[in-house]
Amino acid sequence: MAEGVTMGKRARRTFTDEFKTETVRFVRESGKSIRAAARELDVNENALREWVRRADEAKAGRPLSKADRDEVQQLQREVRVLRMERDILKKATAFFARESR
Repeated sequence: MAEGVTMGKRARRTFTDEFKTETVRFVRESGKSIRAAARELDVNENALREWVRRADEAKAGRPLSKADRDEVQQLQREVRVLRMERDILKKATAFFARESR
C-alpha cells in the first residue's frame, strides 16, 4: 500500500471543463444512468450528478449560484405564506360581510 493513502480513499482529482462537458454529453447520449456512467468513467457519482445538474441549469439559461438557489427557495416559502394569509383574509372578509347584514 502506498504511503499516506488509506484503504478506500484516493487523492482528490481535478477535471477540466472540457472533460466535464464531454462526460455530461456521454451520459446524455449513452442513455446510461449517472451511476453506471460514473462507474464506467471512474469518476465520483455525486460529482457527475452535479456536473449534469449544472449543465441543465446552463442549458436553461444562466446557471444559478447556491446563493441564488437559496434565495429562490426562501421566496417560494414566503409566497406560500402570503397566499395562505391572503386566503384567510378573504374568508374573514366574507364572514364579516355576511355578519354585518
